[in-house]
Amino acid sequence: MVSIIRLHVQPRLATGAVIGINQAQAHYLGSVMRRRAGDGLRIFNGVDGEFEAVIGRIDRHGAELAVGAQARAMEAEPDCWLAFAPVKRDATDMIVEKATELGVSAICPVFTERSQTMRVNRERLGAIATEAAEQCERLSVPEVREPVELARFLAAFPEGRELFVAAERRDAPPLAMMRHLQASALLVGPEGGFAPGELDGMARHGFVTPVSLGPRILRAETAAIAGLARLLAAPDQS
Repeated sequence: MVSIIRLHVQPRLATGAVIGINQAQAHYLGSVMRRRAGDGLRIFNGVDGEFEAVIGRIDRHGAELAVGAQARAMEAEPDCWLAFAPVKRDATDMIVEKATELGVSAICPVFTERSQTMRVNRERLGAIATEAAEQCERLSVPEVREPVELARFLAAFPEGRELFVAAERRDAPPLAMMRHLQASALLVGPEGGFAPGELDGMARHGFVTPVSLGPRILRAETAAIAGLARLLAAPDQS
């Protein structure tokens, strides 16, 4: 059985349209997946839903796709952000991949006092999120935002959104038991956790709720994945 390829594209989609894809995507279809003109795939752009498509021209410079019938209409998705302190490269990659699979709408790298790294390749993380969305059958790709310092992240945090902060070693209610607004975010610190001053400062913001992820001290990547799974499974008040 030939697997169905899904590809995230930028142009607007409508039955009967012909769209172009870039050189890297054409290389993936032709050289990696061994697809040729006349072969089918599915495409999505985060706006119009998912469509059937057929490869027209394909060469080393790019490809053209003929857009067929709509396979799935656009669906409502959770309005949940993940903010996290970047850790080692492989662990950061895992966080972005799994956050995409779980359904977050935005991924926000946040530098903290104990962050292990102060460098983030946003373009690379965006590519990881795109590939994860293609694989897990999402209809959109989460936005990977520019990394910011914790103070700037808090200062720009939007009104009407709740921020749950994974606060290890603090007396905080379990995240799984929390009711929350539809628009929410989870903030996970680095290995070693947030500095005490950072936790005290965050507690002064009315939109911040410290939460516990359980009785054990989790690795940063585990905390991000487990926290998102609990937050997205919890009831909301919308």
